[in-house]
Amino acid sequence: MADEKKPGFFKRIASRITRFFKDTKGEVKKVVWPNKKTVINNTGVVLVVLITFSICIGLLDFIFNALVGLFH
Repeated sequence: MADEKKPGFFKRIASRITRFFKDTKGEVKKVVWPNKKTVINNTGVVLVVLITFSICIGLLDFIFNALVGLFH
């Protein structure tokens, strides 16, 4: 037991890097990629929400500018 040496610093680092890439490869295999229909549907939802919020923020900006203009 006393004759056993710990692996060197670079060997430990190389082992950790190798382990990281093996674990990463295993995790990527678990990913369920969406099909084309789902991607298009989700993109549409994002665009609708983006446009809706843009219009709301634009209207609020217009209203606040009009209110500031009344007092200025």
